[in-house]
Amino acid sequence: MYMDAVVFSGLAVVGLMVAFFGGVVYFLRKDAKQHSHEK
Repeated sequence: MYMDAVVFSGLAVVGLMVAFFGGVVYFLRKDAKQHSHEK
């Protein structure tokens, strides 16, 4: 595959988006688990 700066930048942006949303989901699950024990 031809690796151009645009291709590399696109892959980096997609990777960062996946990592960001994965972190958000991880935080929400951890937070929901803590609050479910308080009831």
